[in-house]
Amino acid sequence: MAFFRNLFPKDFDEQKLDDTIANLLRAGVLISALVVLCGAVPYLGSHPRARVDYHTFRGEPQELKTAHGIVGYAFTGHARGIMQLGLLLLIATPVARVIFSAIVFAVENDRMYLLFTLLVLSVLLYSLFGSFLIA
Repeated sequence: MAFFRNLFPKDFDEQKLDDTIANLLRAGVLISALVVLCGAVPYLGSHPRARVDYHTFRGEPQELKTAHGIVGYAFTGHARGIMQLGLLLLIATPVARVIFSAIVFAVENDRMYLLFTLLVLSVLLYSLFGSFLIA
C-alpha cells in the first residue's frame, strides 16, 4: 500500500480525484478510437467496394474470438485485428476506472467504498470472463 500512497499527495482532494478519473475515461475512449481508426483506414482501403450480405451469416474468424487471439492478430498487422483491439481497449476503460477507484479507496482506508468497488469490479469481471467459468 505504501507504493500507492506515494502516488497520491496529501493535498489530493475529491475534485482532483474526479478530474483524474474523468481524464482516465477520456484517455481510454480516445486511445481506443484511435486504434479502431488505425485499423479501419487500411481495412476500408483494401475493401473499397465491399458490400454487406445480410442474408448470409459469416462469423468472426477463430483468431478474433478470444482476447489473446485478437492481440496476436492485431500485432501481425491485420486490420480487423487492430479494430477488434480498439474495441477491447474500449471495454477495458471502465474496468480500469473501477480498479483505480479501488486503489484510491484502499489508500484512503475507506473500507465500505472499497468493498462496494470490489463488488462492482467482480461483477464486471464476471460479465467479461464468466462464460469461461461455466464451460
